[in-house]
Amino acid sequence: MLLDPAVGKIRKVRAENPKRDPKKACVYVGMTGLTPEERFANHKAGIQAASVVKRYGIRLLPEMFAHLNPMPFNAAVAMEKDLAEDLRRGGFTVMGGH
Repeated sequence: MLLDPAVGKIRKVRAENPKRDPKKACVYVGMTGLTPEERFANHKAGIQAASVVKRYGIRLLPEMFAHLNPMPFNAAVAMEKDLAEDLRRGGFTVMGGH
């Protein structure tokens, strides 16, 4: 999910992304059994929401995940973490990706 660049001003976010490139997007990485659209709507509505998505979420980024879906649960758990790490290494500001 694309996040508003203002999220990069939060101390916790900067601490979790010490090599962030401020010119690159701020994103949230997560996994769900729902459709991405349903999950994003839930975040924005405050239903089991990550506060950073509820407050700063702008839109989905299907170009970053459409080719990955669907996948088995265990693969999704690993992919969530791997994708977040890859994006961080690439200079993106990343939240989620536990």
